[in-house]
Amino acid sequence: MRTFYPEIEPYEQGMLDVGDGQTIYWEESGNAAGKPVVFLHGGPGGGTNPTHRRLFDPAKYRIVLFDQRGCGKSLPHASEPGADLSSNTTWNLVADMERLREARGIDRWQVLGGSWGSTLALAYAETHPARVTELVLRGIFTLRRSELDWFYEGGASAILPDRWETFVEPVPEAGRRSMIRSYHDLLNDSDPAVHGPAAVAWSTWEASAITLLPREELIAAFAEPSYALAFARIENHYFVNEGWFEPEQLIRDAHLLRDIPGVIVHGRYDLCTPAYIAWDLHRQWPEAELHLIPDAGHAFDEPGILDALITATDGFADR
Repeated sequence: MRTFYPEIEPYEQGMLDVGDGQTIYWEESGNAAGKPVVFLHGGPGGGTNPTHRRLFDPAKYRIVLFDQRGCGKSLPHASEPGADLSSNTTWNLVADMERLREARGIDRWQVLGGSWGSTLALAYAETHPARVTELVLRGIFTLRRSELDWFYEGGASAILPDRWETFVEPVPEAGRRSMIRSYHDLLNDSDPAVHGPAAVAWSTWEASAITLLPREELIAAFAEPSYALAFARIENHYFVNEGWFEPEQLIRDAHLLRDIPGVIVHGRYDLCTPAYIAWDLHRQWPEAELHLIPDAGHAFDEPGILDALITATDGFADR
């Protein structure tokens, strides 16, 4: 079973001004003359970390990572007081990717994204298919109403009732009919005594569900106040706006991907984004390989998912 490549450090990094008062952090590692690949992190608002570099053979890949608007090392950070998220939209992130590709002198690149990163990868590839050599997608999420309702409006509470009780605790009883909307009010309240606990509750709800077996250290990491506030604010902002997508858009337009080699990896027991989402995508894009991992949830580093991802990137390395 494949596992992570050894730890590596970037050979180049910087900040890119993408307009709207936003600058995004980017880095490159691996082989500067290798096959270009861009990694898209989850959330939105999750940011990248050094482990993400290790999904690719550093001898063969030119590995590009970047932090999306408002999170990670990008500025301004969404945890700052009065953070303005109005320009933080799916289609501005798609445009940011094109700015970054052009700034780095890359003609075409492989795109790998998981969770929200799969959403952004689909939006990008359906908009710029000629710029994508291959797509590797994990934990498919297309931001449809049914997907949001499942995880944030009570569906998943049937499986995680104890964790759900902690998630709903900050929300007044009357507001529990629309958890996403109620959390939007809490997360944007100017009082740290309101938005701070709400951010931790939102972030730890997700962290408690992303692995097949809960990892307390992961849940604790998601509870770090600055990380939690940026993560929760950005994610909720996207969900309130339903990703700025038309209904069913990413699934509907998946036929545009048919000339792009692709691999879809999804945990059979993914509680955040149930497996039917990957199945819907595969039905519209049957040319892609679909791997339903029988003993995995949502996280990219669960052994079966990790093995499938690195098998995919190794398989595409010499194309």
